[in-house]
Amino acid sequence: MEANERLLVWAVDETGGFDGCWAAVDGTRLVADGRSVGQRPSAWSLAWRLETGDDFVHRRLVAESRWAGGSAQLDLEREPTSGAWTVNGEPRPDLAEALDCDLMACPLTNTMPVLRHGLHREPGDRTFLMAFVRMPSLTVVPNRQRYTHIRTLPDGAIVRYRSGRFSSDLTIDRDGFVVDYPQLGRRVPSRSGATGPA
Repeated sequence: MEANERLLVWAVDETGGFDGCWAAVDGTRLVADGRSVGQRPSAWSLAWRLETGDDFVHRRLVAESRWAGGSAQLDLEREPTSGAWTVNGEPRPDLAEALDCDLMACPLTNTMPVLRHGLHREPGDRTFLMAFVRMPSLTVVPNRQRYTHIRTLPDGAIVRYRSGRFSSDLTIDRDGFVVDYPQLGRRVPSRSGATGPA
């Protein structure tokens, strides 16, 4: 386990479930191992691992989902030199502009664009093309999103997220991770003073 790893857990109202991961930032790289469960629109579970390259640009997402009577696997890669994306080994030129993935109902994947552009620290307004991963099918579609720094807080910032007609003002902590995501969910606080196994 890396020294800078931290466990992040979110209660996700949209799916009636939870999303959690061990996340570590090393310079301008992020690595996270997560597990997710949901009950809406039907019960599903997910295991995933995300790695970025430099400047928090997507490198690889490996995921496996399961639901009653079915399952799906995903290997989503971006080649760092050419910027070419593949989905389970198949080229995806429609994602050529994208620098990030966005895993549905997973607040961790809002972190990369926030960190890359310092939107948790200073004013900014950025529009991105994302490789959006639908749950639980793990199908990948291009999705245009906009992030706008609204105001600074003592421990982070408010960043407005927009995609199509959907908008939500995210509370981001000083490290760039989502604390509150109105209409989606919120982070579960850790026990005060907890230092290890009980």
